[in-house]
Amino acid sequence: MKRVALFLMTNLAVLVVLGITVNILGVNRFITQQGLDLGTLFVFAAIFGFGGSFISLAMSKWIAKRSTGAQVIEQPRNQTEAWLVQTVRDQAERAGIGMPEVAIFQAPDPNAFATGANKNNALVAVSSGLLEHMSRDEVEAVLAHEVSHIANGDMVTLTLIQGVVNTFVIFIARIVAFAVDRALHGNNSEGYQGPGIAYFVTSIVAEIVLGFLASAVVMWFSRQREFRADAGGSALAGNAKMVAALERLRAVHEPSHLPSQMAAFGINGGLGDGLKRLFMSHPPLEERIQALRAAR
Repeated sequence: MKRVALFLMTNLAVLVVLGITVNILGVNRFITQQGLDLGTLFVFAAIFGFGGSFISLAMSKWIAKRSTGAQVIEQPRNQTEAWLVQTVRDQAERAGIGMPEVAIFQAPDPNAFATGANKNNALVAVSSGLLEHMSRDEVEAVLAHEVSHIANGDMVTLTLIQGVVNTFVIFIARIVAFAVDRALHGNNSEGYQGPGIAYFVTSIVAEIVLGFLASAVVMWFSRQREFRADAGGSALAGNAKMVAALERLRAVHEPSHLPSQMAAFGINGGLGDGLKRLFMSHPPLEERIQALRAAR
């Protein structure tokens, strides 16, 4: 319940900020008696499309800590925590990035994620289940995978792609909604008094449908970056350790307990087949293992 409330409050805050922004800039007045002002509409769509993505990126560490309950290791309390911090520090130095915060979150499934607004201000978190189910060599490989995500700039790149997708979804949805609304008014520009209920209903439906279809593009990129992070993890920790870690994940087969907004950043993305594969954030573990073995 806490995670859901946090998610809703965060999104509401983002919408309020963006709503104030478009009102100040005056780009919310893209419907005129002469028709749609496409330039103003595109600016409106870009503000909401990129604005929401970048605000979420800026807040990603804060959201991740609170949605997963991750506890940052400020001062190691035992040998395991000391080893985690030192391992991440060594890998970060070799990858050429700033030292990320290291955290542990309580979850029975073996998982981990990395997030943050830039390469030098990131967070690497591992689940308690990961530490329980995996050997140190396997955990080292998982950490290397997450550090590689940071070094590759995956969070920023995914944000940019999501921003582009959001912009075009908002832009096209409102064009469709305007066309439907005008059609219901008989396309009579003199009698058109502005958007009616049909416009608002159609824009919502169109955004849902287009957003669902466009998410396949974002998920395709997410799957490709997993292969790159696996390769980076292999370079930092060794191919054999990276393969062993993925084999262990495949053997456990537990569902991910990461909240939905963090699932794309976890190492274990779950299973999928058929059309569901189009909307998977991670490739099947079998494919990732085969790719690493082929790269030996």
